[in-house]
Amino acid sequence: MTEQATVSPLRVWMQRFLTHLRASRHYSAHTLRAYTSDIEAFVAGLGSISPEAIERNHARAFVAELQKNGKLSRNSVLRKISSARSFVKYLRVEAGLKSDPFAGVPLPKKEARLPKFLTEAEMEKLLAETPGVPAHLRARDRAILELLYSCGLRRSEVSALNVGDIDLLSGLGRVFGKGSKERVVPIGGVAASAVREYLRQRGRAEPGDPLFLNERGERLTHDGVAFVLRRWMKGSQLLKTVTPHVFRHSFATHLLNKGCDLRAVQEMLGHANLATTQVYTHLSLDKLKQVYKDAHPGAAPQAGEADAG
Repeated sequence: MTEQATVSPLRVWMQRFLTHLRASRHYSAHTLRAYTSDIEAFVAGLGSISPEAIERNHARAFVAELQKNGKLSRNSVLRKISSARSFVKYLRVEAGLKSDPFAGVPLPKKEARLPKFLTEAEMEKLLAETPGVPAHLRARDRAILELLYSCGLRRSEVSALNVGDIDLLSGLGRVFGKGSKERVVPIGGVAASAVREYLRQRGRAEPGDPLFLNERGERLTHDGVAFVLRRWMKGSQLLKTVTPHVFRHSFATHLLNKGCDLRAVQEMLGHANLATTQVYTHLSLDKLKQVYKDAHPGAAPQAGEADAG
């Protein structure tokens, strides 16, 4: 007769925390998997101690282990620390932990990475191609890509769309973003035409039906959306790595380059904080210089200045 393994108190609390995130925050399965992996790494180094016994030296050891040998990028390290701190905050409210063990622990600074995006010409060229796409799926796949670019959607948001969320007459779409937050986004004419053609080929569909279906007639998952793009890219003349998020970055960059208000872009992207959207302003410096040159009376060179040696 085998002795039943004892589950550590922290693992019990970890499962309660993940259940809390699922029920109260409505996090996606992808986000919950990331939280599970991150918190598991934190809990694994704590052994069988109780929540109230977590101390600063535990947090310091966790941070040091994450940075060991440079295996993880700085942003990956920060994400794991953020997940662990969220768990610790929960323990302070629910499990009797008295103080924040991460307080005063030196943390790495976030990498200032600019998002990758396509130029308008590259995007136009990409959407004009259909390399490697089976004929019976071209209308669906084109509609997916056009919506990604036209609305700046995340792949999970595209997957979650129902037929009734897209109003082709008004040119508006209802989207459920992170935390099931609802927002309304405009749909461009090209994307609306692509969706209309896809629905025409698909046939009868009810408002509550998933908008995009896989070949088994089930809702296309967010991984399925990524696969659609990878297949589209096979044999493409555009020799770049393109993901659904590159479409989202391109959407924001192109709008700002055309003079769109930053807060309007924030609302369309579904960002909770304007600071998240501001990263795209770094990508528009050329446009900014051109606007300055065209608008400021002192921007033009003085007569004879160009000839000065």
